[in-house]
Amino acid sequence: MSKANPIDLAPFIKAYDVRGLVGTQLTDEVVEALGAAFVDEVDAAGHEVIVGHDMRDSSPRFAAAFSAGARARGGNVVLIGLCSTDETYFASGSLTAPAAMFTASHNPATYNGIKFSRAGAQGISFATGLKAIRDRAQNYLAEGIPAVDAVGAQRELDVLSDYAGYLRELVDLSTIRPIRVVVDAGNGMGGMTVPAVLSTAAGLPELPIEIIPMYFELDGTFPNHEANPLDPANIVDLQKAVLDHGADLGLAFDGDADRCFVVDEQGNPMSPSAVAAVVALREIQRVRASQPEGDIHVIHNLITSRIVAETIEAAGAIPVRTHVGHSLIKDQMAATGAIFGGEHSAHYYFRDFWGADNGMLAAMHLLAEFGSQPEPLSVLSARFSPYVASGEINSVVDDVPAATARIRAAFEAEADFDDLDGLTVTGRTAEGESFWWFNVRPSNTEPLLRLNAEAGSQEVLDAVRDRALAIIRA
Repeated sequence: MSKANPIDLAPFIKAYDVRGLVGTQLTDEVVEALGAAFVDEVDAAGHEVIVGHDMRDSSPRFAAAFSAGARARGGNVVLIGLCSTDETYFASGSLTAPAAMFTASHNPATYNGIKFSRAGAQGISFATGLKAIRDRAQNYLAEGIPAVDAVGAQRELDVLSDYAGYLRELVDLSTIRPIRVVVDAGNGMGGMTVPAVLSTAAGLPELPIEIIPMYFELDGTFPNHEANPLDPANIVDLQKAVLDHGADLGLAFDGDADRCFVVDEQGNPMSPSAVAAVVALREIQRVRASQPEGDIHVIHNLITSRIVAETIEAAGAIPVRTHVGHSLIKDQMAATGAIFGGEHSAHYYFRDFWGADNGMLAAMHLLAEFGSQPEPLSVLSARFSPYVASGEINSVVDDVPAATARIRAAFEAEADFDDLDGLTVTGRTAEGESFWWFNVRPSNTEPLLRLNAEAGSQEVLDAVRDRALAIIRA
């Protein structure tokens, strides 16, 4: 029987995941319909489906509602309970099963969401299945979920110990020099995964790493600060703690602990691009040791620092420039056979982790590199941060195409353009002059243009950034 006025799913099912307000957009009924639709889309009737969730107050009940919808369409649900997003990727990869993770990542407590994976931790974007899931769920909300002959089963599984052990196999930290690390978990899932992976909570051997914990208590209300380390305001406590404790470095995880941000011993942020360059170099060297011949591909999105591609090329590998966005990069990881991928937003992807992103694994690589040499992290960071960048600057514009056209007209005589993910403008500079480039990308959901710029000197960066912003905001 048709139901009156079901919730419209279109406003909160985004390009890469589901992200909505609890109660008004995401309800038990909506989540149950999405569970049923997901099983249909990934052909999981009669097969296992992984369901995990973060520490938000609404997450356990949403996981239960999703399980009910999935089982109603014949999926056999494996509940892995409280976990980080990359734990669901581990479960999806190791069990070769599709997965759903309940989290709104770094968003405030009033939000929740779902990150979907096909079997083997393969990403699902709007173009590769998320739209179909949305449309099926919308129909189920209106018409009801059709019954199947065999309702699915349900079991529980704890994957934390196996996850931690697997990461320890990928990066050996047992022989590094003793280091002191402050970790800000932001009351998110890093409070559970860090003690398991970097300490002894999962029964693994002790490492030469002293962990000084900050906000490890799991609390989906985020009482100390938002679990969004991309915002400088949210790493102030970490920066102070690193200095107060005389630590070698600090790590900050977002709410679902799939992204990791780094500060050095002076409390200064190490850019995600610099981290990507360090990890890329390590992965290239590791693979080349066992594969002396043949091409090695490494992915970077188009707004990472130029140093990332330069590092990849200098190490004898092939840089592959891509769009921004985790589902798109996962697709490219699979298509190119890339061994690693890095984004400006601190998402790091590994072939040895089913092509999925894992902030903990990136942190482990950084700890291994830092701990195998005598210099402070600030020196290592400076080596991989030779250029200056603007960071992302958002501008509200009434007409995005018109603003982009103004950029083209203004820079046509002095720059080259490409249209991979927005518009990238690269200056045609003479030998000895500072290079510069900038990218403008429209938001998927708001009337915004996002500007990212980089140059070889602060003076040139300031001039290019200010000129571009003036044109955008004209």
